[in-house]
Amino acid sequence: MIDEVVEKLKAADQPKSDFVHLMDSFNDPYLVLIACILSLRTNDKTTYPATLRMLELGRTPEDFAKCDVKKLEKAIYPVGFYANKAKQIVELSKELVEKYNSKVPKSIEEMTKFKGVGRKTANLVMSQGFHEPAICVDVHVHRIFNRLGYVKTKTPEETEFALREKLPVKYWIDINTLLVTHGQNVCKPINPQCNICPIKDFCAQNI
Repeated sequence: MIDEVVEKLKAADQPKSDFVHLMDSFNDPYLVLIACILSLRTNDKTTYPATLRMLELGRTPEDFAKCDVKKLEKAIYPVGFYANKAKQIVELSKELVEKYNSKVPKSIEEMTKFKGVGRKTANLVMSQGFHEPAICVDVHVHRIFNRLGYVKTKTPEETEFALREKLPVKYWIDINTLLVTHGQNVCKPINPQCNICPIKDFCAQNI
């Protein structure tokens, strides 16, 4: 079932948001990390221009370790919790410079030691930044896999661990982008467009 679901989602070639395109263009784990921090609890339409403004201030841990917090706040406004995120990015960057030789650690366990970095963010950095198999589960991934009936879980973290047991490793890196795009375009939280869904035949809600 999952092979056909992935195949049909790839064939559908639904339009990605500008922010997803931007994240796909990053090959630097650090840029994936700070952009993901900005995106938390903020929609892509707001996060995308904020990320571009942030990148005008710098692109390395050294740049942001010495960045004025108020200046960063102004650049990333109006993302959700922008003041907290600006402070977090500056403090995290200082920690990377001082303790990690300016390198993001290549470990989910190590990354989640940073203040405000959860498993979703760490998994995204592993998959998008390091190109290592990891399952980033956000609200879209959690919602769609439960609607399909592929997993039966109550939280994104439960979904991640369920998928680690069930989802073939070959899909781990791509699944987040595929389902986020599908969730933004078709399988929305409210009023999903089931009539045009390319994977409706596999959906448990249609059985």
